[in-house]
Amino acid sequence: MTVLDTLDIETRRVIASLPRSAVPRGTVLFRPGDEPGGFLLVAEGIVDVYLVGRSGREMLLYEVGTGQTCIQTTLCLLGGQVYSGEAVARTDASFVMVPKAAFADLLGGSEAFRGFVFGAFGNRLKEVMALLEKVAFVRVEARLAGEILRRADEDGVAAATHQELATAIGSVREVVSRRLEALEKSGLVRLERGRVAIADRAGLVRTARDAG
Repeated sequence: MTVLDTLDIETRRVIASLPRSAVPRGTVLFRPGDEPGGFLLVAEGIVDVYLVGRSGREMLLYEVGTGQTCIQTTLCLLGGQVYSGEAVARTDASFVMVPKAAFADLLGGSEAFRGFVFGAFGNRLKEVMALLEKVAFVRVEARLAGEILRRADEDGVAAATHQELATAIGSVREVVSRRLEALEKSGLVRLERGRVAIADRAGLVRTARDAG
């Protein structure tokens, strides 16, 4: 059961009546400066939302999964703003776009929908604040070790390029490459093409917990 299943019957009927759009992996759903077309609800898949700097450097802010929505969309609709971030489908995904007028009606007429919107807003804001805290106060090695552990599969292999890891932890590829080489020399990981294999999980966990 997703959060959407807790909404009142009428709200679920309105959302169910809306068309569902399907996009392949890598599709850009919005870019900085775009006007929001409505309230974005992800039906299936995962969408990553990035902060994009003037230099083109990206930092992953959060991911939006099945039954979730995007704080960027909420901010734009409530504040009459354009998007400041970029959303990219990490997997094949489908989504529903609640038109602005319908969003306003649901927000005003459904207590459950209002709770869903602002609850999601609060949770996303908490995630973004935690990310900012990590970027500001946690060493790159600790953030990198934590991201490798988060991405690792059952075999202890994280399928990710150096650039993808850099984007995820708010750093740059050159720095991440140097830190990965240091982790490899320490016997914590093994570097492969487009993959990072965990050689010493306990040691990597200790590194991730070392905020410095």
